[in-house]
Amino acid sequence: MKQEFYNHKISTNGQKLYEFTNDTIQWIHQNNFKNGIINLSIQHTSASLIVQENADPDVQNDLINFFNKLAPMDKKLYVHTTEGKDDMPAHIKSSITNNQISLSIKDSKLLLGTWQGLYLFEHRLEHQNRTIIHHFIGE
Repeated sequence: MKQEFYNHKISTNGQKLYEFTNDTIQWIHQNNFKNGIINLSIQHTSASLIVQENADPDVQNDLINFFNKLAPMDKKLYVHTTEGKDDMPAHIKSSITNNQISLSIKDSKLLLGTWQGLYLFEHRLEHQNRTIIHHFIGE
């Protein structure tokens, strides 16, 4: 049994989905992980992690549009607006999505579906530096 940690850095530039599937798979292969669990977590309250379709970019656009309607960027709606019009909407969006995802690794393969990818879902409008912690437990 072994454990490994990796801090994957992603520099974002606005509200969108940033895929990091291949980076995670590369880390799995570099460390020769065979079977186990990988936990991904993001230590930010205005971005989140999601598993989503990676074939049709319209899915990403529709998700962003949906979440913007769900939590509109209107400062009149919120008390917490310290960092701008996207501040509280970003917190709302991250609270209803994921800050952690656990996935299985079997025979050195990350068990995702054919059209699934790993995404950092950035909810802020301005540039951000984000860290996704990868924690592997297994063999």
